[in-house]
Amino acid sequence: MNDPIYEKLIRPLIFQLDAEKAHHLAMHWLSWQSKFPGFCRQKHLSKVFSQQNPIRLFGLEFPNHVGLAAGMDKDARALPAFAAMGFGHVEAGTVTPIGQPGNDQPRLFRYPKEEAVINRMGFNNEGATSMLNRIKETFPKGPQRIIPLGINLGKGKPTPLEDAAKDYVAGFRILAEQADYFTVNISSPNTPGLRELQNEAYLRDLLGALQKANHEKAKETNAKPIPILVKIAPDLDDHEITELLNILLDLNYDGIIATNTTIARPGFFESVNEAGGLSGLPVQKRSDEVIQFIHKETNGKLPIIGVGGIMDIDSAQRKLDLGASLIQIYTGLIYRGPGFVKALARGLS
Repeated sequence: MNDPIYEKLIRPLIFQLDAEKAHHLAMHWLSWQSKFPGFCRQKHLSKVFSQQNPIRLFGLEFPNHVGLAAGMDKDARALPAFAAMGFGHVEAGTVTPIGQPGNDQPRLFRYPKEEAVINRMGFNNEGATSMLNRIKETFPKGPQRIIPLGINLGKGKPTPLEDAAKDYVAGFRILAEQADYFTVNISSPNTPGLRELQNEAYLRDLLGALQKANHEKAKETNAKPIPILVKIAPDLDDHEITELLNILLDLNYDGIIATNTTIARPGFFESVNEAGGLSGLPVQKRSDEVIQFIHKETNGKLPIIGVGGIMDIDSAQRKLDLGASLIQIYTGLIYRGPGFVKALARGLS
């Protein structure tokens, strides 16, 4: 599972750089690779990356269980390269209708001994139209797209909560022609007030408006509605999760992603004075608990994508055993390197 070259040679060099600068350098390299889509496609189609029995979920086919979580490729710059890395699906974003710079820097912090990251990026992105144009150019929908593409939607920072639905619907309408599925991000801790959208006072109206737009789009194009999932925080209690699940089931949503980053500060992090969402190994246990609760509460009726603290095959397999159908990684990729994707895909097959 461990890649000694990455962990002993490459990672120490990368970790000497500021975390966000290192991220930009990695994305620059992957974006360059993505200029050669034929090479990326052939690399992905290796038997190493695709299992004999693909996973079929909400009308889509996934060649393996392992996806890239939103946040890594916010502007869909390197989709072919991530496919070549071995991912069975990629989720781009979070994207807002209009581009925005995000929060002030520094806003991304590593904790190597704890195998964790704290970020307070704040939905920095170039906007939905820019993302649409890039996807059409480098990873267009159609038979050449070798893995499903999810698009993670958010609201703009200045948009009041009462108008949040307008932002999500706007992002949906701009990007619907290229999305295989959408994720509604109402659980990032880094946009003020955003997590309040998980409460019934806002959630039913927001998700209802989005589902309405989805069915209108399907009617216009004579196609099926696009699968839509909702990504939730690990910090909700059981009652709050149950209320949210009831709304998703009432409105016929296709699935749930559990979980986003946490605002909790367990153990070592009690003394860390950095705002933002904590990801990586410290969120693993709570993510597992939420996945297990959702699976039991819905009797397996709501597909789950499990995210949070996946650092080896055992932690990935545990999420599947607890009820997840797919998994996504982000922080694990930072600490284990690109070979981690292939190792997980093979191990879980």
